[in-house]
Amino acid sequence: MNISADSVKRLRELTGASVALCKKALEDAEGDADKAMALLQKSSEALAMKKTERKTGAGVVDSYIHVNKRVGVLLELRCETDFVARNAEFQALAHDLALHIAGVAPEDVPSLMGQPYVKDPGASIEELIKRAVGRFGEKIEVARFTRYEV
Repeated sequence: MNISADSVKRLRELTGASVALCKKALEDAEGDADKAMALLQKSSEALAMKKTERKTGAGVVDSYIHVNKRVGVLLELRCETDFVARNAEFQALAHDLALHIAGVAPEDVPSLMGQPYVKDPGASIEELIKRAVGRFGEKIEVARFTRYEV
């Protein structure tokens, strides 16, 4: 089956997966974008499961201070390599997680993972991180965070 570049581009924009993965998923789904998205989600989850035993030796510390200066968050988001830690998308993920923590006030990492993501309530924080694992090909984990409120 011949898959158009526009179809691959649209799927990549929706999922953040690589061009090659998007093209393969569309081919496997016979051009059906919904089926391809489901295939990509399954492959991201499978990749995340494979990566659970790997060590995270790099990462970033991100901060978020709310505009009223009464709520602040420090977050440590870990990954396997410095290459990924320096990536702008990875750093944006860390900042989005810090923003989420500031707004929702989870008490610890396990209770954070099951929460619906504030920017996309249809996805949990755990699903958001699994998508990032699929995109970057590395184990990603929230190591710790601290939320301050006056």
